[in-house]
Amino acid sequence: MTQPAEALIVVDMQTAFVSGADAVPGADQLLERVGELLDRAREAGAVVVHLQNDGPPGADDEPGTPGWELHLPLKPGPREHVVRKPRDDGFDGTSLGEILVSAGVRSLAICGVMSEMCVAATAKTALARGYHVLLPHDAHGTYNIPAVVGVSEEIPAHVVSRVAAWSLGDQPENTIPTSAITFA
Repeated sequence: MTQPAEALIVVDMQTAFVSGADAVPGADQLLERVGELLDRAREAGAVVVHLQNDGPPGADDEPGTPGWELHLPLKPGPREHVVRKPRDDGFDGTSLGEILVSAGVRSLAICGVMSEMCVAATAKTALARGYHVLLPHDAHGTYNIPAVVGVSEEIPAHVVSRVAAWSLGDQPENTIPTSAITFA
């Protein structure tokens, strides 16, 4: 049995990445799994933090644009927060660390997009800070990596996500499905 998470970190579930023609592959399933985690975390009274990336001017996630908006419904309150971030790592230059420390969180689940960028960067810092990290394999996603002539064929998004999770080492529980995640 997996240790229950005391917090859920939802990384960059912004409209540009999970809806429309430019959504990550499998966005509908990803939205479903992240929605399940949100429901369970809220029901348990766990801390929920939605990270929102502030992309550069002209990017799909540029602040104030439709693609920048968080896609899933929020329930702001004392246990649910939105934290804007300027870089991949959700801890870097944000209040995420203070929110988790003030709530006494030691175990967290991380989900969202992009597996090899913002999800992995946030998970790496959480691990370095001593958090127990749960990274359900079916609740984070990314894009296919384009082929490079003479180097490799296109790498499918699901492979990129799995490699990103495994690159975190043997500390996070990253081989479990969303259905195995519980919240305290």
